[in-house]
Amino acid sequence: YNITPISFNKVSVNDAFWFNRIQTNREVTIPIAFGHCEKTGRINNFKIAGGLMEGKFQSDAPFDDSDVSKIIEGAAYSLTTFPDAKLEAYVDTLISYYAAAQEDDGYLYTWRTIMGDNSHDWIGSKRWEFTHVLSHELYNLGHMFEAGVAYYQATGKRNLLDVCIKAADLLCKDFGPDGIHTWPGHQEVEIGLVKLYGVTGEKKYLDLAKFFLDVRGNCTDKTGSTYDQSHKPVVEQEEAVGHSVRALYMFTGMADVAAITGDDSYNEASHRLWKDIVETKLYITGGVGAAGGHEGFG
Repeated sequence: YNITPISFNKVSVNDAFWFNRIQTNREVTIPIAFGHCEKTGRINNFKIAGGLMEGKFQSDAPFDDSDVSKIIEGAAYSLTTFPDAKLEAYVDTLISYYAAAQEDDGYLYTWRTIMGDNSHDWIGSKRWEFTHVLSHELYNLGHMFEAGVAYYQATGKRNLLDVCIKAADLLCKDFGPDGIHTWPGHQEVEIGLVKLYGVTGEKKYLDLAKFFLDVRGNCTDKTGSTYDQSHKPVVEQEEAVGHSVRALYMFTGMADVAAITGDDSYNEASHRLWKDIVETKLYITGGVGAAGGHEGFG
């Protein structure tokens, strides 16, 4: 990086405005969010996939795994400001369900493990078949990678980090120049892989993140779309288009690659896209998803 990054667990926020909100996050928001994951079956999905209880997939969509990971990540941030033995023990229990749900080779996608192939229109007849469309297999893993890194940085515990490394190693084996050529239909795994690289020093994770970016618009056997920003190579994109959540995850991954590698084409593309968003698509609130229905740029 051309700056010296400081890990979140090395920063203390104690001004009255933000400190009170961080405290509310710990006392109210995180417990409510975990409670919703329990009520909707999102946590039970991991237990069922891991053979710890019986049943079918209990929530609404294959991407529901990601919600539990997002809240674990938030809990990790909270633990650095408010050490909380009860919360930490609860998260450790959740992580044990992740470890149980993970298949022997590292694959972790509770819908397929529980329901089988072709059990949902989005998931296809085999692993990774609809990665570039709606399976969210890589999206789920990206959020898990971010959670695993955050929890390791906050607590020093490797329990979720080791699950992440096992899954990431499977991705490195299955995807890449000598493997499957496809892009994540819903970006996010790129950010998680970069964060894994940051704590492990394993360059293959950074390389895979860049591969997932570079393959967009460069697949000869798949048609790209502006909806998920796969219509042209990322370094050639000049305007933010399509689904804004997907796009901002992708642009964050691009900025990481630009900063770490110093790649001029990534730097230039990142600046172009930033300028386009800030000058033409950004609300004063910071929001960019102007178009209803698909959370898109307007």
